Amino acid sequence: MENNQNNNEKQGNSRRYLIVVDMQKDFIDGSLGTEEAQGIVEKVKEKILSYPKEMVYATMDTHGEDYLSTQEGKMLSVPHCIKGTEGWGLHPALKELILPDHFFEKGSFGSLQLAESMRELFRQQDSMERASIELVGLCTDICVVSNALLLKAFLPEVPISVDSSCCAGVTKEKHLAALETLRSCQIEVL
Repeated sequence: MENNQNNNEKQGNSRRYLIVVDMQKDFIDGSLGTEEAQGIVEKVKEKILSYPKEMVYATMDTHGEDYLSTQEGKMLSVPHCIKGTEGWGLHPALKELILPDHFFEKGSFGSLQLAESMRELFRQQDSMERASIELVGLCTDICVVSNALLLKAFLPEVPISVDSSCCAGVTKEKHLAALETLRSCQIEVL
């Protein structure tokens, strides 16, 4: 990884990181699945393959058996992404594309651990120049926007983008509204 990254930097190439948000079975074709979510799986796969494997990270929505007694469970009474269940797992087409130690389990919409880890990763590097973060995944209006805004708060000088063709919202309207929110917060929408 270091040799490739150093060679890229010497050639003037940027360090681009990809964050794949919650591409789990329950959000695609499980308890909260949608046609739109199913429709982006291949695009997300292509996007992951366009990055060096060591530059790809992913979040996983992770709940326990007590989900329905949590605040989220009371607001959205559809059990989903219960750790260890089939619905919690990454979509089979994507499972082997991400390194095992590049996953962040999260019990809420945004992952503080992801944001802190990315900030630490960038701190360890000499410069944030020529570095960027791109996000794809589900759901645009909940977890994608939450993680993009957390990353922007933790790394305000790092360009952050969201590929709208590799995202899907709870509804088409909410997807579009989330894209407007992202633009308003200086996150580039591709």
